[in-house]
Amino acid sequence: MRINLPTWLTLFRVALLPVMVVVFYLPFRGHNFTAAIVFVLAAVTDWLDGYLARRLNQTSAFGAFLDPVADKLMVAVTLFLLVESHRGGWPGILMAVTAAVIVGREISISALREWMAEIGMRATVKVAFVGKLKTVMQMIALVVLIVQHEKEAEALRLYHIGEGLLVIAGGLTIWSGMHYLRAAWPMLRGEPPKQPGTSKRAEA
Repeated sequence: MRINLPTWLTLFRVALLPVMVVVFYLPFRGHNFTAAIVFVLAAVTDWLDGYLARRLNQTSAFGAFLDPVADKLMVAVTLFLLVESHRGGWPGILMAVTAAVIVGREISISALREWMAEIGMRATVKVAFVGKLKTVMQMIALVVLIVQHEKEAEALRLYHIGEGLLVIAGGLTIWSGMHYLRAAWPMLRGEPPKQPGTSKRAEA
């Protein structure tokens, strides 16, 4: 199997995750900013690999599988780091609950998409605008929270902004999850899938 450039970028994004984890915990001044830079670099490759795949017409089954896996790993690993570093008190509880909502939604929707693919209705649960908005809010919140996860960055006073953005992203996560569930609900109820292009008038 030949690996194309977009897929190499996706693999690079996965390889950046252990680097971010190590930098996050290393005891040197500015390690929080460095970890945030690594996260931003990973997020940029997320956009770039998709752009290049379309621009260069370099799509592959392996790349289509790996890209969403890399995205979910990036978010989940970062959330775990933040939950661990904010243990105790209401901020820690809020962080843990929000992280559980986001990760739980990703697992649930991934399972839903896999099931829809098995019955040949994968296109029914395509990405909606609210899902894209959720992703943007989530990424901004995570960058802010990585920078603000320890006392040396408190002068920026951005922690509560990042916390608020992450809670909003959690709300959008539930909203977008309901959007996907609503699209798949007829099949979940056991109704026969509609053929593409079938209209209500044709059904009548």
